Amino acid sequence: MTTPNLFKPIKVGASQLSNRVVMAPLTRTRAEKHVPSDLAVEYYTQRASTAGTLIISEATYIHPSAGGHKGREGLVPGIWGDASIIAGWKKVIQGIHSKGSKIYIQLWDIGRVANYDVLQQTGHDLVGPSAIAQAGDEDGAKHVRALTIPEIKQKVQLYVDAAKNALEAGADGVEIHSANGYLPDQFIHWNSNNRTDEYGGSIENRSRFSLEIIDAVSAAIGADRVGVRFSPWTTFQDMEVNEEKSLPQFKYLFEQLEKRAKENEKNRLSYIHVIEPRADGISDAIPKQWQSNDPFRNIWTGDLIRAGGYNRETAIETAQEDDRTLIGFGRYFIANPDLVYRLENDLPLTHWDRPSFYTPGPHGYTDYPFHKKE
Repeated sequence: MTTPNLFKPIKVGASQLSNRVVMAPLTRTRAEKHVPSDLAVEYYTQRASTAGTLIISEATYIHPSAGGHKGREGLVPGIWGDASIIAGWKKVIQGIHSKGSKIYIQLWDIGRVANYDVLQQTGHDLVGPSAIAQAGDEDGAKHVRALTIPEIKQKVQLYVDAAKNALEAGADGVEIHSANGYLPDQFIHWNSNNRTDEYGGSIENRSRFSLEIIDAVSAAIGADRVGVRFSPWTTFQDMEVNEEKSLPQFKYLFEQLEKRAKENEKNRLSYIHVIEPRADGISDAIPKQWQSNDPFRNIWTGDLIRAGGYNRETAIETAQEDDRTLIGFGRYFIANPDLVYRLENDLPLTHWDRPSFYTPGPHGYTDYPFHKKE
């Protein structure tokens, strides 16, 4: 019997993998003062149990100014130049590497969807591409302001610094979070970006911030250790999706990244990670007929991670379509620490417990069972 692509080895950037099942980034809010906890060490080590699996970490603040979730103060890990933070990540990464697996740390700046009062506690402003708050955020509307061009350049540097810190901690690479209505995605979308300078007003200008981050991080640590995540079809956090505008906007981003790689293969990203239209933030969705990631697959000739609503059958089918596709799993990886083993052997999957996704402690985090082997 022929082994499906999903369970075949593949080299992604600088990392050799044994399979194409990827653990998607999953916010779990179990850090302690932004330091990954000992529970996180156990959690990630469990999910690295099949050697050669790629783990993408939970979204991780690049700097105190990049955070600001109300009610999650200190619970989201960071990756700035704090010795205790780097030490915490080293323990997590050593656990993953002890199982023979790989980890990319996802770099996060939440931009305009932060809470003003939380940011003020650390002396930072509420900022976005423009002085436009998320719909329904009355407090944000009072306080959000547009980043200046020098501040945009500073943000790019914070991503570079965070990427260097990630590699210092032992990570195999980083993923730039340019999806789901966070800061880079806010620049991409026309309804959150009404700038009239070089960072707004056209497809090219709205793409500039994400591309500058990608280019700068790639120059700092090597493009073969850099991935980026996009969500062309999500309306999460007030991102507008439009039949006329969305496809050209994201085709341009893929075209630019492919162009960089064609001009010099050393500039080819490790991967692009794209969220399927059937996943809309934390909710499932029914895709419209014109919503598809296939046009991007036709542009980008490198490795592509596709995530959102996959099961074993659809993952095998999609990975079989070409030899450069990997499949990201989120909720199933929460509930099945040995997911790769279960998928490969067609074993029953444990269902996830949604109420415990973001609650501190081991319940719903490290207490999901492994399959009992005969």
